[in-house]
Amino acid sequence: MAHNFKLFNTLHRKLEDFTPINPGKINLYVCGMTVYDHAHVGHGRAMVVFDAFVRYLRYRGWDVNFVRNFTDVDDKIIARAKVSNEEPSELALRYIKAFQKDANDLGLIEPTSEPKVSESIPQIIELISDLISNGHAYVAKNSVWFQVKSFPEYGKLSGQKVDELRSADDAEGKSHPADFALWKAVKPGEPAWDSPWGKGRPGWHIECSAMSKATLGPQIDIHGGGLDLIFPHHENEIAQSECANKQHYVNYWMHNGLLTMKGGQKMGKSLGNVINIRDAITEYPAEAIRYYLLQNHYRSPLPWSATALNEALRDLNRLYEAKEVALQMKGQEKPEDVAKALGESAQKVLELGKNYTEKMHKALDEDFNTSLLLGHTFELARAINRFAEHKKAKKRGGPVVAFALDGLKKLEQAIGFLGFEPETFHLEVKEKRLKAMGLNRQDIEQAIERRSQARATKQWDVSDSIRNELSQQGVLLMDTPSGVEWRLRI
Repeated sequence: MAHNFKLFNTLHRKLEDFTPINPGKINLYVCGMTVYDHAHVGHGRAMVVFDAFVRYLRYRGWDVNFVRNFTDVDDKIIARAKVSNEEPSELALRYIKAFQKDANDLGLIEPTSEPKVSESIPQIIELISDLISNGHAYVAKNSVWFQVKSFPEYGKLSGQKVDELRSADDAEGKSHPADFALWKAVKPGEPAWDSPWGKGRPGWHIECSAMSKATLGPQIDIHGGGLDLIFPHHENEIAQSECANKQHYVNYWMHNGLLTMKGGQKMGKSLGNVINIRDAITEYPAEAIRYYLLQNHYRSPLPWSATALNEALRDLNRLYEAKEVALQMKGQEKPEDVAKALGESAQKVLELGKNYTEKMHKALDEDFNTSLLLGHTFELARAINRFAEHKKAKKRGGPVVAFALDGLKKLEQAIGFLGFEPETFHLEVKEKRLKAMGLNRQDIEQAIERRSQARATKQWDVSDSIRNELSQQGVLLMDTPSGVEWRLRI
């Protein structure tokens, strides 16, 4: 059954109770990629935030119609295609396929629908025609312009003032500097479609108004995207949609903060400071990237550094280590009896485990606060690790940690975390980090064998020397009853 939650609505700049248009159902539109290059981890933040958000809504019982578009007709695509000497449509398709592979490698759920601009031209032309008929758009030299001053509420999302604006679309025939292009007249060598105003192609902003209407209807519950899209893109979407459809467009605007580089600069292709998702995934487990992108509240800026993914992997590893020791605990007694017998550390785990799911719901119901949720998760993990030090925890502690393990299972269902068996996670870390660290598995295993032989012949200095040498390379050894295990220092 659907539940109540609160969202910060950018439109009203405050936290609001969510009320859907149709009970139990949510229509969610998220602005997707302009496909002229590979997706970078800055794009990944919106991808992962809204993936986790949709997962949580569905986990809580909502029927979510999730739409994320592809912009495959755009000035940047045309410019890049000229450089690479290929058709814009071919370049766009190539990067759509690359994006879909990145999304799959990141473990993202598929949207309900993924419309493309190139396949939505009839709907775009229809919407532009409605705007002209309603007196909000005009034709000038085979281009069509939105008349910003015809919409008195223009600026209500971003706070911009019309008379202080000049749109990026600059061409002859505009009646006001802030007017923006709905349809651009054909230029030599550019893709074009027939329209009532002559051959041409859509402007950037009209596409999302048309695609959201075609897939979700004229009014939608939640529209999401990066903070950098508030103006002009989302502001223009509101103006177009409300003027064409003669009704309110979006009830809740949800914007994620941006990745920032040193000095507060955002990560962006045009700035040349990007880290592509495909490169990050070759060196780190996808879940570590996911952890990094969700560790701050979605509306906050997220600092990027050379060590960001290392730090995320280290934190995630601690959570998996807690899950691992919890899974190893056995016992059949009543949890309260075990907690009383084993003392304070057991009682703490039992208490935190019983309350974990409620805390998770509370954190995510209050403006999807993944940062607070991860804080609760670390508190639980620390308690499990402290309890694991008790000499009877492994034999009797199973009933005490059962509530915690159930909570972690719900965490995986809710936002896609900690869903792997710890052994599977550790193997993936080895596989991806070995190459990144310049290490060879065979060399490590041969060194471990030499150490075992040295220990067997009581050559303790040799044994210690090999352990220290491996440790300096980032390889940690653990002597267990079943043999030597090794992991990489993260």
